[in-house]
Amino acid sequence: MTIGDYPMLAPVGRNLVVKVTAGADSPERCAQAFTVAATAAAAGVDVSLWLTGEATWFALPGRAQEFELPHSAPLGELLHVLLTTGRVTACTQCAARRDIGPGDVLPGIRIAGSAVFVEEVMAEETRALVY
Repeated sequence: MTIGDYPMLAPVGRNLVVKVTAGADSPERCAQAFTVAATAAAAGVDVSLWLTGEATWFALPGRAQEFELPHSAPLGELLHVLLTTGRVTACTQCAARRDIGPGDVLPGIRIAGSAVFVEEVMAEETRALVY
């Protein structure tokens, strides 16, 4: 089917997994991942945000509030939206490489590994984005 010259898109699933691999080392990519995830959550999409690589640091108290990028929503506010409306997970290996344990992370953030990530992205009606 087409609408005009554009193919009709299949209905989008109601679940979104966003994996953010960038932190302060790539601020625009990092902010975009958080913004997309928080926007989807605010729109009623079931969102799971995965903090991997340098983004793992944002699992720690105060780290998201320290992040600044002109013309971007405050990362701390975006993280708060995701913690109250969705799920936030720090990668097991990424956390371990940074000496971050379960007792170090913000309340509501879990530490989990690739088996949980694969389970989430393979669920019915789920889309995944990696930044």
